[in-house]
Amino acid sequence: MHELNQMLATSELKVKKILAKQNSKKLDEGCFVYELEADSTIPSELILLMHYLGDIDVNLQKKIVKYLLSKQNKEGGWPLFYDGKSDVSASVKTYFALKLSGFDPNSKLMKKAKKYILSSGGGEKANVFTKISLAIFGQISWNAVPFMPIEIMKFPKWFPFNIYKISYWSRTVLVPLLIIMHKKPLANNPNSISINEVFLKPSHTLNKPKATQNANFLSKLFLYVDQIARRTFPFFPNSMKKRCLEDANEWIIKRLNGDDGLGGIFPAMVNSLIALDLDEQKRFIKEVKTVKNAIKKLVIQKKDSAYCQPCVSPVWDSGWMGHVLLENNKNVDDLASWFLKKEIKKTGDWSINNEKLKPGGWAFQFNNESYPDVDDTALVGMFLDRYNRLKKNEKIEKCIERTRMWIISMQSKNGGWGAFDINNDHTYLNYIPFADHGALLDPPTTDVSARCISFLKQLNNPEDKKIIKKGLDYILSEQEKNGSWYGRWGTNYIYGTWSALSSLNLLEFPNKKIVINKAIEYLKSMQREDGGWGEDGKSYYENSRNHSKVSTPSQTAWAIMGLLASGQIDSLEVRKGVSYLLKKKNWTEDHYTAVGFPKVFYLKYHGYAKYFPLLAISKIKNQLRSNSLNTMYGV
Repeated sequence: MHELNQMLATSELKVKKILAKQNSKKLDEGCFVYELEADSTIPSELILLMHYLGDIDVNLQKKIVKYLLSKQNKEGGWPLFYDGKSDVSASVKTYFALKLSGFDPNSKLMKKAKKYILSSGGGEKANVFTKISLAIFGQISWNAVPFMPIEIMKFPKWFPFNIYKISYWSRTVLVPLLIIMHKKPLANNPNSISINEVFLKPSHTLNKPKATQNANFLSKLFLYVDQIARRTFPFFPNSMKKRCLEDANEWIIKRLNGDDGLGGIFPAMVNSLIALDLDEQKRFIKEVKTVKNAIKKLVIQKKDSAYCQPCVSPVWDSGWMGHVLLENNKNVDDLASWFLKKEIKKTGDWSINNEKLKPGGWAFQFNNESYPDVDDTALVGMFLDRYNRLKKNEKIEKCIERTRMWIISMQSKNGGWGAFDINNDHTYLNYIPFADHGALLDPPTTDVSARCISFLKQLNNPEDKKIIKKGLDYILSEQEKNGSWYGRWGTNYIYGTWSALSSLNLLEFPNKKIVINKAIEYLKSMQREDGGWGEDGKSYYENSRNHSKVSTPSQTAWAIMGLLASGQIDSLEVRKGVSYLLKKKNWTEDHYTAVGFPKVFYLKYHGYAKYFPLLAISKIKNQLRSNSLNTMYGV
């Protein structure tokens, strides 16, 4: 450990400066929030929205165009994550946005984009959400879009499909979309811009939805059901359709979430804006204005370019920075107070399948009362418990107990925890034509479950032994043959393995040494020559597991913390990892190390390259001071 001590001592000033700089970014209200970046589809959709409404901010559009062009791959397409393979859906949507914005279709860049799209199967290969955008602009027939009738609003809970059998994000996107798909609006397109040239066949001939990517028996069966439904539902009485429309409007208004937007996520905001604006009686003028403000708040404008965030992440960012500050004995009174203010006291959608559970938890965003996030809640719960050990506070003690009860009651039948819902694992729904993106559900995952177990074990309430044991069994059942765990919300096996080890470190169970050693071997095997760790978004594909291009600060920090949790503080790999972090001039990363939906939607948290390395190094310093081989907390 002597060598590690020396390394940290010589770089203490650098780490202090980075910590001070991050701490200075705290907002006046006491929290932290960093930029959150996705792929080109989100800013492209903002351009489409402006043209749909006929309300174009020309300066903003120019900046977005510059941003989009900077993200184009050499072969002409646009990827889902930095330095990734081009994606045809993202490329079609971006191409259309650029053309709507007036960018010259005969330019070299647009010709390259067209060539890529055609060589990849054309616009026909675009996914459901891109096709819906194209249908709104009259580029393709609505018949090419999977059929989703407005009557879905009346489907009962026992029915094979209803809005509460899908994830929160799918639900908030789908409900306003039901209105849009029922009314089939036509966008403003005064210049009659068309992208028929990126289809292999004339786009108007595209008039049937296709099976999901997994074209098995179920997907083919659901295609057949889709065709029957198209012929059947038009005969349902108009009075019922009107009631369903009202149900959908009421559902949206109830969850509109003020200036923070429906579900706190951009796609749901866009759909809610279009849906409410379609009301024939113009009853929702005030609400439409509110949604517009919510969307504006997501835009990041810089001197020459701009993009739109998919959402904001203050609770998540603040939770991790809170742990960093606690490790460094910094004052976090204002952050603890902020978390108390942000605790959710309102019953949300999660209660539909969990009726007896009292409200609790925290959302991911500044405000999103209908949708507390299990992962954020466990993270904040651990922070508040640590804070409360330093400064006893009755309000916080009661808050922690509410958090404990909410987390326990959100455990799914298989022992794991999903991100927002309980038992949201109706896998057959991933084969309906609408689910070609494969991101309809919110089943339990190792990373979220590990955080929940870490929180419960940190509290160490004797009543929770069975809950923890059930969660432990779930995590153990998810370990891969090579010793790793899949990472659902972070890229990928490095993230999942670190998460799992952080909780397993706190528990005793049979064969613990074998389980931990396999995980240690995996992490050590993934270390790169420069001492860091990295894993690409491509690793979510079966034939590209553990794919790595470069080392990144955030993934290196995860691997180090995974090894720390396994008693490996004195290992060569930890020293090499720390050396990698300390040698880097700046902790920044271009590569995306987080995930919205694997294979579909990837994320770059701009704070990850800062607070995770700070947390890893801070934990090492504290372990060295205490002369301990093991970490105290499960983060």
